[in-house]
Amino acid sequence: MPEIGISAPPPEAGSGPVSVRVGTSAPAPHSGVRRYLLSRGNSALADRLFKLLMLLCALSIFLIVALIAAQLIDKSRPNWAQSGFHFFFSSFRNPYTNQSQYWDPVSGQFSALPFLYGTLVSSLLALLLAVPLALGVAIFLTEMCPRLLRGPLAFLTELLAAIPSIVYGLWALFILVPLLRDNVNPLLIKTFGWTGFFADDNPTGLGYVAAGVILAIMILPIISSLTREVMMAVPHAQREAVLALGATRWEMIRTGVLRNARIGIVGSIILGLGRALGETMAVTMVIGNTPEIHPSLLANGASMASVIANEFAEAFSDLHRSALIEIGLALFLVTIIVNAFAQLLVWAVTRGAPARAH
Repeated sequence: MPEIGISAPPPEAGSGPVSVRVGTSAPAPHSGVRRYLLSRGNSALADRLFKLLMLLCALSIFLIVALIAAQLIDKSRPNWAQSGFHFFFSSFRNPYTNQSQYWDPVSGQFSALPFLYGTLVSSLLALLLAVPLALGVAIFLTEMCPRLLRGPLAFLTELLAAIPSIVYGLWALFILVPLLRDNVNPLLIKTFGWTGFFADDNPTGLGYVAAGVILAIMILPIISSLTREVMMAVPHAQREAVLALGATRWEMIRTGVLRNARIGIVGSIILGLGRALGETMAVTMVIGNTPEIHPSLLANGASMASVIANEFAEAFSDLHRSALIEIGLALFLVTIIVNAFAQLLVWAVTRGAPARAH
């Protein structure tokens, strides 16, 4: 800090002028440089440690996925050694009834074909019902909804994704299934029974249709939210350019927005399919859980997830347990592939595109 000093003449010089000197105290040699270097060294060490910690967190995701895959592969080896690829595409004859069967834990013969069929049918039905509704919701919220109403509607739509699966299953079991049994299924049989897809008068109301409807409600918020993000990523200048050419609002949405966002919309649909493939509890409660293949959509069936949920705790042999784990491995691989492909499509549209201001 500044130092004020008074210089006085030596005693022998007698009286003389008094001068006032203002100066600064000199710092200790190299003290500031040393502190700076020490602080920089500590900061660089902390940065390196933080970077290493974040890298370990990221790599842990790959480690968890690898451990899950390794465990599933190891535990499914006994059934794989017995059946191989025939496990997913074959059937066998019951020696007592001489009828084709797919799943018999007592005799130790297993085939995953009915569960693949049930998963595929229920998921495709869910997409058939959910995609038009989700696209309509996304288009309305993005292009037509008043600003005051947009927030509450978007919140309520996304709130559907937060409802637990078991709650959906209970609602479907007590509300949806009786509605289908008493009203919808008889109408479908009367109108489309000649096609063979609605020819089975199932008195319980359970089956593929019930599973497809509940899955459609569950994947609706996923498809709708991702479609909105993809549509908002389309530049606003694109809309203005189409309107400036004299297009109507629908023509602007169809040619200026949907056409540019179609890849991302397909990605959101496939992502919803990934959710439908792996859904367990709600489907288990309404699909009927019968390991058979029926052409009628009103018949009982089973999915890959539902058979694991129903039988794994009661599996009484290592081969039975191995067959269930192999179904889980197939579901695990299919879900990863479907979700990765969907994320790739969504990224192809939204990369580098700023979100549209509301």
